[in-house]
Amino acid sequence: MVTRRNFIINTSLAATAVLAMPSLAFTMNKKQIGLQLYTLRDEISKDVNVVLEKVAAAGYTIVETYGFSIKDQFWGLTPIELKKVLDANHLKAISGHYNLGSFLADGNTAELMAAIEAAKTLKNEFLTIPWVDETFRKNTEDYKKIASRLNEAGKLCKNAGLKLAYHNHDFEFQKHDGITGYEILLKETDKNLVSFELDLYWVIRSGNDPLKLFRENQGRFKMWHVKDMDKINPSLNTEVGSGSIDFKTIFKEAQLSGMKHFFVEQENNFAVNSFASIKASSDFISKELL
Repeated sequence: MVTRRNFIINTSLAATAVLAMPSLAFTMNKKQIGLQLYTLRDEISKDVNVVLEKVAAAGYTIVETYGFSIKDQFWGLTPIELKKVLDANHLKAISGHYNLGSFLADGNTAELMAAIEAAKTLKNEFLTIPWVDETFRKNTEDYKKIASRLNEAGKLCKNAGLKLAYHNHDFEFQKHDGITGYEILLKETDKNLVSFELDLYWVIRSGNDPLKLFRENQGRFKMWHVKDMDKINPSLNTEVGSGSIDFKTIFKEAQLSGMKHFFVEQENNFAVNSFASIKASSDFISKELL
């Protein structure tokens, strides 16, 4: 007989079990599979329409753009034109990688403001900074300046209804006066203005542990780049699930990370061709990780 007391005890135990198993809580609210379009950079510059049709057919529902500039827009398309192509293929551009000209170095906001307008047109949630030129990141003072600029850009994005994110490579994990550039960026940026898109490949390639980053900076990593590391040559990427990165363990800690969206990215070493490779990654993620 199930008494009220037993029901309450059993319900409490079940709730405790869910809290103790982030992977279970995560799978109860499946994330959409995203693709960073830089993966298809050789193809997309030739025919955006065909590429986005194939992206949708490969199982992706969200994308992350790249390469916008005032001069060239998106591969020759205006943000309005690109939005129409995305809509036609039922794709949402949740994030975009936007190069901001010289903003991080000198504060010139021309490209930043153009990027904000483009991001608003595409209905981006995040405006993401993908890269910092080497000349601007040589020491701790440079990284503190970058952090200050990120806070400034974060305010402008927030005022426009957007969120700012920063995407890493491996250079941020180099030490300067005993501290890494990434530590400076995490410490010196306002968590209410600046989020981080954690490139899991580059974290591991640099010799660091993403789970340790999750524990020490809970909730800061709103997005991930999911790209696998070739088992023979770690400098190469490979299809997700075919390499050496233990994504199952990482995905179990998605809640701790704060991850809301993730994007597959594969820059090289395609198994057959880039479209077959993104399909293989999508299939593995949907079957094994979500």
